[in-house]
Amino acid sequence: MKIALMDSGIGLLPAAAAVRRLRPDADLVLSWDPDGMPWGPRTPQDITERAIAVAEAAAAHEPDVLIVACNTASVHSLPAMRARFEPDLPIIGTVPAIKPAAAGGGPVAIWATPATTGSAYQRGLIDQFAHGVTVAEVACPGLADAVHHADETAIDAAIASAAARTPDDVTTLVLGCTNYELVAERIRAAVQRPGRPPLVLHGTAGAVSAQALRRIGVEPAPAAVADTTLTVLLSGREAALPDTALSYAEGRFLQAVSPVR
Repeated sequence: MKIALMDSGIGLLPAAAAVRRLRPDADLVLSWDPDGMPWGPRTPQDITERAIAVAEAAAAHEPDVLIVACNTASVHSLPAMRARFEPDLPIIGTVPAIKPAAAGGGPVAIWATPATTGSAYQRGLIDQFAHGVTVAEVACPGLADAVHHADETAIDAAIASAAARTPDDVTTLVLGCTNYELVAERIRAAVQRPGRPPLVLHGTAGAVSAQALRRIGVEPAPAAVADTTLTVLLSGREAALPDTALSYAEGRFLQAVSPVR
């Protein structure tokens, strides 16, 4: 069994780590686009072109399923990607976790890239799943890029800026970019207000990894032990996991349990 994940950058690491924990016997292909990222400021057409190229690189390794571990690509490119690859290669998109977040009653904030914030797709999810719930859309310019490059100073500045624009009464925060899950606890610390209930964070890594297994008819088997491979593709080129990926716990975990082929 082989599972591929794609993103503009290293935001695919949380979902990849989740897949590895659910199915230690799965070979993994990680495909991202350092030559073209960040995708957030690009036009929808540009995003789709980059996303399909990154998916093509992954598809060449003949995975059983491809997880689009990128909110921006999912918002703008899923129809084109499904038209290109399905039914031969199932495509699993990443949807901001607005539905489960809104189920708690809110108020809810959604942190996302500028390309996702205010998009018709995200607004549609809010209208569909958060009717009657107060929702604040918070654009986070520069945060995804800073996380990708493990730039600590830029991460702190971007988080502080977004936290300052997040309403004080928010009880639930949707991480609307997969990169943000790599710094989730830093985001929690910045947004948590004194005297308020503990902030609830909603990411997508666990949900999309479980959905990928369901799509190919496979059950989780976390007790399994196997000699598996990890293939890393950087804008189509096979490479090792970059040092920036290894600066995060998810990257170190993947390197430890699945040495790069």
